[in-house]
Amino acid sequence: MLAVCFQTPAKSASIETLVMPGPVSEAHADLETECSECHAAFSKTLQRDLCLSCHEHENVMEDLTAGTGFHGRFEPARNVECATCHREHEGREADIVRLDTETFDHDFTDFALAGTHTELACEDCHSAGGSFRQTPSDCFGCHQDDDAHLGRLGEDCVSCHQETSWQKTEFDHTRETDFTLTGAHGSVKCAVCHTNQHYEGIPTDCYSCHQLDDHHDGGFGRDCNQCHQTEDWKQSTFDHADASGFALQGRHSEIVCNGCHQGNVFDAPLARECTSCHLADDIHQGGNGAECGACHNNLKWSTVTFDHHKDTDFPLKGSHADLDCQVCHTGAPQDPALDTTCFNCHQEGDVHQGNLGENCGRCHQETGWAVDVLFDHDLTGFPLIGLHAVALCEACHLSPRYSDTSGLCSDCHGQDDPHEGSLGTDCGTCHNPNDWLLWEFDHAENTGFTLEGAHSDLACRDCHEEGQNYQAMPPVACAACHHGDDIHFGQFGRQCSRCHNTYSFDETGTMQ
Repeated sequence: MLAVCFQTPAKSASIETLVMPGPVSEAHADLETECSECHAAFSKTLQRDLCLSCHEHENVMEDLTAGTGFHGRFEPARNVECATCHREHEGREADIVRLDTETFDHDFTDFALAGTHTELACEDCHSAGGSFRQTPSDCFGCHQDDDAHLGRLGEDCVSCHQETSWQKTEFDHTRETDFTLTGAHGSVKCAVCHTNQHYEGIPTDCYSCHQLDDHHDGGFGRDCNQCHQTEDWKQSTFDHADASGFALQGRHSEIVCNGCHQGNVFDAPLARECTSCHLADDIHQGGNGAECGACHNNLKWSTVTFDHHKDTDFPLKGSHADLDCQVCHTGAPQDPALDTTCFNCHQEGDVHQGNLGENCGRCHQETGWAVDVLFDHDLTGFPLIGLHAVALCEACHLSPRYSDTSGLCSDCHGQDDPHEGSLGTDCGTCHNPNDWLLWEFDHAENTGFTLEGAHSDLACRDCHEEGQNYQAMPPVACAACHHGDDIHFGQFGRQCSRCHNTYSFDETGTMQ
C-alpha cells in the first residue's frame, strides 16, 4: 500500500512540490517546479547563498560586501536570510519585494534625498518596471536633457549647481578660472560672455568683449582699464593731470574726450595753448595774442578776469565798466597804448563840434554822457541868475556849439519886446532876470526929468507916444505936452510952472 501511494506518474510533481506551502510569486513562477533552485535540503544557511547567486546580476552580494546600496547600508539586511523580508509561496499576486514607498528611508541608499529631491515622487526618478538600484545617482544621468550648457561644461553639475535650486549656482569664477568677476561683471549672466555655451578659450581682455561699446573707435588703444573700471563703464578713472600734465579744470572737466581728441589720441599729443582749440571762438581774431588765460578762465569763456583798474592806468568806471573790450580796443595789443582822453574816443560824437575844447570832463562824467552835467555857467561872461538859472540849455543855445550864443537880451527876447526896439537893446536898464514885468527905471537919474506929482502916476505911453524912440528925449517944457490944455492960448508964455505945479493943473500960485 505504501509503495503504491508514493509512486507517481512520470510527469507528476516531485515530493517537494507536494509539500510546497503555496504558489510562488509571479517573478519565481518559472522556478516553482525546481525547489532546489531556491532551497538546499536540510540547510537553511545555504538558502541565502542560492538567493544571492541567482540575483548576482543585481549586485546584491557586492553591496553587502562593500556596504553600499540598500542591502549594504541597512544593517538588518546584512545579517538575516533573504526570506525574512522577501517571503515566498504566498501566491502569484504576492508582493515579494514589499517596498513601502511611503515609509522607505532613502538615506539607506547611495543617494540621500536633499533639497528639492525630497519633494519628488519615486516615479519622477525611478521609471516604472525598472530596477530602483539601477537608477543613476549622478546629476547628469537625470538632468542631461535640462543641461543648458549642452554638455560643454562636463557632467559634474554639483561644481556649480545645488539641490536646493537648479538656477542657483555656486561656481567660483575666481578659483576655477583666471578671470575674477568684479564690479558689474559679478551681476552679468554667464551667457552674456559665454555665447553659444562656449567656455574654453574665452579672451579676458576688455576690448575683446567691449569692442562694440568703444566709442573711441580704437583711437585710445585696447587697454581699456587705463581709464575705465568694472564698476561702471561710463565712469573714467583716467587721471588727465598725472598722465598728460594738463589738468582738466572748470568746463574742461565736463567735456567728453573726443571733444578735444580727434582720431587716435596716441598719434600725437595735443597743443596746450588755448588758441589751438579755441581759435574759432576768438572774437579778437588773434588780436590779443594766444595767451587767453590772461583774461579768461576755465569756468566760463565769457567771464573775463582782466583787471583794467590794476593792469592799466585807466580804471573802468560808470558806463565804461559795461562796455565790451573791442568797443575801445579796435586794434591789436601790440599797437601803441590808447589815448585815454575823452576826446580821443568821443570826438565823432562831440555835439559841440570841438567848440568847447577837448576836456569833456569839465562838464560830463562817466556815469552817463547826459547825466548830471557839471558845467558852471558863472565861468562864462554870462552868469545865470533869476529865471535864467532854471532854463534849459537848449532854450538859449539853439546850437550845441554854445559859445556862439549872443549875450544880448534883445537877441533872445526881441520878439517879446513891446517897445519894438525903441528903447534900445540894453533891456537890463529897466528889467531884471527874476521876472520880465519887474522893472525899475530911474526916470530922474536916466533922463534928468523927475516924475513928481501927477507925473509919477502916469504910464510911459502917456508921454512917450507909441513907436517913439525913448532914447530921443521929448521936450520937457510943459507946453510941449499941455498946449492943448492952455486956456490962456499962449498969452502967458510957455513956462506954465510959474503959476501951476505938477500935482494939480488947476491949482495956481504966485507968479514968478
